[in-house]
Amino acid sequence: MKKQPDRLKNDKHQRLVPDTFAFTASAALLSVGAAAFALPAKAAVALSSSVTAISLAACILMLRRRRFASVPLHPRSDFPPLSDHVMRTILRSHKTPFILLDSEGKIVDVSEGAVHLLGYRKDDLLDNPLKNFADCTVQEVGNTEKAEEGVKYFQIRMMHREGYPLEWDIECIPIQDGERTIGTVMVGMDASERKRQIERIRYMAYYDDMTGLPNRRMFMDKLDEAMNESAAFGGLVGVYYVNIDRFKLVNTSFGREFGDMLLLQIAERLLCGRRGHHTVARMEGDEFALLVTDAGSEEELLRRAKELLKRLEEPFEVQGFPLHVTASIGIATNRDSNQNAGAIIRHAETALVKAKDSGRNCGLVYSDKWDNSARERLKLQHELFRAIRNREFVLHYQPQYRINSGRMVGVEALVRWEHPERGLVQPKEFIPLAEDSGMIVQLGDWVLEEACRQNKAWQDSGLPAIPVSVNLSLRQFMHQNLPGKVAAVLKGTGLPARYLDLEITESVAMDTADVSRHLSELARLGVGISVDDFGTGYSSFLYLRKFPIDRLKIDRSFVHDIMHDPGNAEIVAAIIAMAHNLNLQVIAEGVETEDQVRFLKRHRCDEMQGFFRSPPVPGDKIAEMLGKEASGPYTSG
Repeated sequence: MKKQPDRLKNDKHQRLVPDTFAFTASAALLSVGAAAFALPAKAAVALSSSVTAISLAACILMLRRRRFASVPLHPRSDFPPLSDHVMRTILRSHKTPFILLDSEGKIVDVSEGAVHLLGYRKDDLLDNPLKNFADCTVQEVGNTEKAEEGVKYFQIRMMHREGYPLEWDIECIPIQDGERTIGTVMVGMDASERKRQIERIRYMAYYDDMTGLPNRRMFMDKLDEAMNESAAFGGLVGVYYVNIDRFKLVNTSFGREFGDMLLLQIAERLLCGRRGHHTVARMEGDEFALLVTDAGSEEELLRRAKELLKRLEEPFEVQGFPLHVTASIGIATNRDSNQNAGAIIRHAETALVKAKDSGRNCGLVYSDKWDNSARERLKLQHELFRAIRNREFVLHYQPQYRINSGRMVGVEALVRWEHPERGLVQPKEFIPLAEDSGMIVQLGDWVLEEACRQNKAWQDSGLPAIPVSVNLSLRQFMHQNLPGKVAAVLKGTGLPARYLDLEITESVAMDTADVSRHLSELARLGVGISVDDFGTGYSSFLYLRKFPIDRLKIDRSFVHDIMHDPGNAEIVAAIIAMAHNLNLQVIAEGVETEDQVRFLKRHRCDEMQGFFRSPPVPGDKIAEMLGKEASGPYTSG
């Protein structure tokens, strides 16, 4: 076989190096591109920019190698060599900054992207050493090698023509002639945009996007720092956990945009009222937190909390609409050295719940005794859910009597919880929990059905027919299909509607949007409607006149003191007179003494219930009492 001339061997080798580099780069691009599909979106975008830069660099190397070697670009003699204008087109059109250096570090060629970023004319850059335009300090930030051996990553500071520095992330790709490096392709990327993206990501991670306040994550970091300083140098660290009272009402009444604008003003007012060592954060929704590091005592924290509440009470104006809001504040401190930031936040949230339960618009400092009660509340809530599922409830009934005749004219159904370990649990211990958790709807549905079933059973056994009263919670009453549900229960149990009386509170009656429709539909069914605990809520002649109400129940708090408090006596007498003028029946709750009975009879009260005649008793006891009623009426003394 004829031996090839050395010149041809060298030519072949010189062609092989750049072509192999291009092929290797392309293969690397395919593998990297495939991997990009598994990356997060932002990482994939950054990777694609790098891939584009490397691919263009590979093309430039193939086109520019004639600058460093005299061999043709293609071995086929009938294929014309690629023109330099192709390379110049790429350099001119692409925005990525490319700088081609010779072996001595002089600039051989630059892209229009580099010219634009540096602010020089192209002629000012060519044939000048790179160090004339770069900071003397070039820091290598990575020595990672890709598939193409020798590619390095650096961070370099270039100087703009106007004199200000530009930070670039660069890739330096060597141009090889055999074992000898004859030049370098420097592919740059403006690092300022990347830094802006990093700062944006950091902002999103640590700040609330709407108010601009620190978020929960940053607040916890600040709290950790404050507690570490407190451990080292002493001092009290306090946390205010602030919640806007009834903020959901604002959203439902005016819309979320209106609510967001109100939150912005609240955030601004919290910031204006802070002192130098306060951090204000938006934790979530309408909840904010303040970090206080300069308060000397819990008494000082309470005093400042009252000042904060007064600032928030001043009216806001949103879209020209004046708005008054109040807030509740839970306060916790690091008085226990074993606490961490998470424990302080939990304590502040517990204190906030207590402040809400205490009537809102106040601030309370966390107490250790609340911790056990909170755990007990959670345990009771779990047991209540189980009790509803397992039907661990029973109804007791308290008789209601006509005052003049003494005859039993009705009963009120009162639920009791037959707890497997605690025995009989009274309503005051679990009804508020059922209300808060929403389980009152399921429990109320059971009470309604069971009371109707029991009353029908008494009637079927031949006992005198009397109505049974059932209390409706606000959640039940606002159910969209309440009249339909009541009608279904009456049909299912067979109880005539006139023997069911539904008791609502004044707070339910004041929500006039849906009350009128519900009460009208219930009245058409023939069901009786009573207002329970009358006088303790928002008493209004409007709903007494407008709604189909049959009777008022005077709250036991007024009846209890009618013989000792002239004011209560006058209130009870006035309620009775007003009700009769509106053609309403009146029943007094909590009657316990003969003197109270005489007072109510004197003022012509219609009915009464209370321990004077009978406490709440099981259903079989009511059957026995009704049996006695059938044999002869009770005669009052």
